Amino acid sequence: MSKKSPYFWLTKPAIVSASLLLATSAIASEPVSGSGSATNENASINSILNQVEEYNPINLSQGGDDPLQRVNSVNQLRDVRPTDWAYTALQNLAERHGCLLAYPNGEYRGNRAMTRYEFAAGLDACLEQIQRQLANLDTGVSRSDLEALQRLQEEFAGELTVLRRRVDALEVRTAELEANQFSTTTKLFGESIFALVAADGGSATNADANGEFALGTRTRLNFDTSFSGQDLLRTRLQVATLDSFAQNNTFTPEGDLMFNAGLDQDGDTSFRLSSLLYSTNLGDKTRIAFIANAGAVNDFASTVVPMDGDGGSGAVSRFGTRPPIYNLVSGSGVGLTYDAGKAELSLGYLAGNDNLGRSVGSPLPQNGLFDGPYGAIAQLVFKPVDGLKVGLTYVNAYNKDTQTGSIFATPVSSIGFTTSTNAYGLQFGYETADMPVKLGGWLGYTDSNIKDSGLDGDMAAWNWAVTLGVDAGPPGSQLGLIVGMEPKVTSSDGALAGLEDSDTSLHIEGFYEYQLSNNISVTPAFVWLTAPDHNSNNDDLVIGTLRTTFRF
Repeated sequence: MSKKSPYFWLTKPAIVSASLLLATSAIASEPVSGSGSATNENASINSILNQVEEYNPINLSQGGDDPLQRVNSVNQLRDVRPTDWAYTALQNLAERHGCLLAYPNGEYRGNRAMTRYEFAAGLDACLEQIQRQLANLDTGVSRSDLEALQRLQEEFAGELTVLRRRVDALEVRTAELEANQFSTTTKLFGESIFALVAADGGSATNADANGEFALGTRTRLNFDTSFSGQDLLRTRLQVATLDSFAQNNTFTPEGDLMFNAGLDQDGDTSFRLSSLLYSTNLGDKTRIAFIANAGAVNDFASTVVPMDGDGGSGAVSRFGTRPPIYNLVSGSGVGLTYDAGKAELSLGYLAGNDNLGRSVGSPLPQNGLFDGPYGAIAQLVFKPVDGLKVGLTYVNAYNKDTQTGSIFATPVSSIGFTTSTNAYGLQFGYETADMPVKLGGWLGYTDSNIKDSGLDGDMAAWNWAVTLGVDAGPPGSQLGLIVGMEPKVTSSDGALAGLEDSDTSLHIEGFYEYQLSNNISVTPAFVWLTAPDHNSNNDDLVIGTLRTTFRF
């Protein structure tokens, strides 16, 4: 039923009354056989008008019993059946005046029973249609139509009044919502991760990980604003209380978890601005993102692999979430993606901070947007068949790390060198909606040159992984397995000669993400490093976690 003003309900009886008067005038103009007949006719019409007036909502609300008290509960009312007089009368009105057009073919299907409230809604539609016809002086409304409407109003007065009051109540509630809504342009989306974590085994310093349990959270509040329906302004507040295991437990970037405070960082309970970006379309195929704070490649480009849930779903480790090459690009800047259907091209430049105090927000030398740490990416992703992606990626970075791998493989964060890096990656991912298996993997190579005064040297590192996901259990649940090698320095020369990893450690990660509901998932997971820091002298290291994710 369309939304009506309360005044509309007050006018209907008057309209029917006026229509009957018009009909009376027409009848009076016809020849009659005697004055007695005319007198009886007028008396009959006046009686009808008086009865119609009794159903004026104003009269119903003044004195007498409340109409709601004269109507039984819905389950006690008898349906209006196709054999009932009222059903037939409304059907005839609908066919004559086209006032029930709820069905796609415009027909009134008079072959099923209705509740009295459904019937009242249909009756209201016919009243509205006939009102429009009378307003246009349509002569197609006959006296018998008006009498039928008057009788139907009598029989369904209670239901019509209930509908009117429901509309009034909806108007009040709508006005309240409009007056108190959070924003006409902004929506709030939240994600909260509760994680129980423990590690046990050997560390890169030949000491044992302490094996103590840690409990922490990463909570994000995304305020997503759209001004045109095609753009997005995202403001994200985040708190992360879980310390990085690489800092004071495992002493290696390997196995670090995606939902902790960050590599080599301590967690705290302060909310911070962790993302501020604006993205919009440039034509039909291009989207551009302007990133003011803490941006990453996944803010504007595909990371190809299916396990990337940014810590909230999918893989639990930083290495297992996405290829390490993407970690070289983070901070503030701009990125765009041109999607041509079977292929997409992404370009981006993000400048950030480093552990030497250089900042994108500083105007001092060796700082700022173009004279400090940065990462620039060019990526071409091919999509030859549905569900398959193959990505070719190049990154040029200054004083940036992959944030995964051995100590030697992270010379900026672990050793403190200033580096210039060229990185190359090959990624693939395959997943479709009707296939229960998700496949992915990558191969990456980085070549870093030391830029510190008095030092000259290069180091090369490789990394790889294959991933498998299988749908299992309730919708949204999956088993996941990741096997790979975190970045390992395989060659070095110059001032860096000898800084090579002597052995190979496998990163083996498994998880089962169980979807309790649309908003809650529970994920037990483990990360097993067979030779931490690519050093076989270290005992195996196992990190276990129980991640619970809430989305709202």
